[in-house]
Amino acid sequence: MDFVTLTIKILKVLSDIAGSYGLGIILLTVIVRMAMWPLSVSQQRSMKQMQALQPRMKAIQERYKNDPQTMQRKMMEFYKEHNFNPMSGCFPLLIQMPIFILLYSSLMSPQFIQMAGNAPFLFINSLDETLRTNAGVSKDGVMGVSTNAKFMTGKTATVYLKDETLTVKIDKPNNAVGVQGALVPGEPVELKVNVDNLKDLKFSQFDQIKKADIEVTNVMTKESELVTFERKGYLLVATVPTKPVKSSFHFDVLALIALFGLTMVFTQKAMMAMNKGQEIDPSQAAMQKSMNMFMPIMLCGTFVLIPIPAGVLLYLISSNIVQIIQTVLINKKLEIEFAHKKEKVSDEEVENAKKIEEKK
Repeated sequence: MDFVTLTIKILKVLSDIAGSYGLGIILLTVIVRMAMWPLSVSQQRSMKQMQALQPRMKAIQERYKNDPQTMQRKMMEFYKEHNFNPMSGCFPLLIQMPIFILLYSSLMSPQFIQMAGNAPFLFINSLDETLRTNAGVSKDGVMGVSTNAKFMTGKTATVYLKDETLTVKIDKPNNAVGVQGALVPGEPVELKVNVDNLKDLKFSQFDQIKKADIEVTNVMTKESELVTFERKGYLLVATVPTKPVKSSFHFDVLALIALFGLTMVFTQKAMMAMNKGQEIDPSQAAMQKSMNMFMPIMLCGTFVLIPIPAGVLLYLISSNIVQIIQTVLINKKLEIEFAHKKEKVSDEEVENAKKIEEKK
């Protein structure tokens, strides 16, 4: 079992608990973000520590600006003295990236589309729909297609041998079926499946295959048809009638994209609130402000151009909301922690100053 299939099974369990696939996605997001809580604390503590040490670091850089080697050595000594790792703030981001890619791959996968694609949630008509989709009618004997249609099979096939009928698994259903020749909407399309994709068959049974019934899904339209494939050498071949499909625009997905951009703006504002009371270089502050405005616009524009399922957008929005709450709570905790440390350092500095004066 691969990680994508495992993630989808977990999502199925959470959806059964929550009562819908939409709530299941939100619950999965909350669980992931809670699991990442210690790393989020580590990341924000690193940022706070960097802010607290920034004046001293800047003084070292200014003092040794003409001697890069000495400056680097002094900075390393400074980091060691204060038990500070400048890369520690990046580790949570590096760890979160594979988790996001796995969740994204799972929600984008045909397995999830087949399992929960048509499930509605709140104002979302279907969790698998993108901003622009091509609609199709399943089980009508005619496959709705466009010129760039892509097909996948179900997980199993009913295989008819000379003396018996077997139900076998299909290896790599996402890539098991291909198109022979050109795909012209409105004209029959010839589909092919290699017999090697049929698992659990003995080698001696391959020559006994007469035909196989396989469910074929158009990944773009989510339309499924039960297709009978005939044996031709090492291939299973079927001719399926097709019809052109029309593209439709989904305003509910557009609303999700806008909500994602809005929650991202508030996420950045929550992170920027950590700099409150800190001296920041004006040019750096201007650059940061420009990035905070540019990033949400750029990502929302990307989601308009690249098809992103509503379920993925729901995950991103939920993740942003949970991150905002986490950032605010962790920041309040760290403010108290660093204020206490600051008081302790100040007392120590006063005592050291008194000793120096007494020696004089």
